Amino acid sequence: MGQKEKLLRRLKANPKDFTFEEAETLLGYLGYQQSNKGKTSGSRSMFTNGHQKLLLHKPHPRKELLTYQVKQLIEQLEQEGLL
Repeated sequence: MGQKEKLLRRLKANPKDFTFEEAETLLGYLGYQQSNKGKTSGSRSMFTNGHQKLLLHKPHPRKELLTYQVKQLIEQLEQEGLL
């Protein structure tokens, strides 16, 4: 099983310790590209995949996404048929 499959399985389990780095890696595997909105974007990161957009806040100082962010990520990927 590759890293992509492991991350997908881990995300499906709705973990409380899913990190921004893991989300960034998974979205990259799924064809998303990260784009920040210039120097003023702060901790906001936009991930785009053609016509689909997903906005995530990079958590700080912790590395883990908040529960609502994990849920939002799961819902978005399910809507697109990627999860």
